Amino acid sequence: MSGSIEQGTGQSQGNTRVLHFLVRLPRPMETVWPVLATAEGLAGWFTEAEVLEPRLGGAVALRGLGSGHVTAWDVERVAEYTLEDGGRIRFHLERDGDDGSALRFTHEFRGEGETEARWRARFERLLETLS
Repeated sequence: MSGSIEQGTGQSQGNTRVLHFLVRLPRPMETVWPVLATAEGLAGWFTEAEVLEPRLGGAVALRGLGSGHVTAWDVERVAEYTLEDGGRIRFHLERDGDDGSALRFTHEFRGEGETEARWRARFERLLETLS
């Protein structure tokens, strides 16, 4: 099974931009979770997590994006990081067949800092990391 980036959509809600992706990953949730929910894992494909306390309410600081708190944490399923500037990054994993995972991703932010193309490139790196 190979991975794919099946969907990338963006919309605006007032001053806030919301990006959604569905990424099919060729590894089980147990393998994918550490890549999304640990400082070492995030650094391998996304950005350095200068701080990441893996629990609801824990502190998080993502290089280039800012700092905030973990606002959802369901081990091996959901990691959500809400940043002080009002941005939010949510990774939601689901089983996809016998050996795969589906990542439902949401990024809410203000301004022009992020794009669908930039996230698509990050997810390409994520797929390479998991291959």
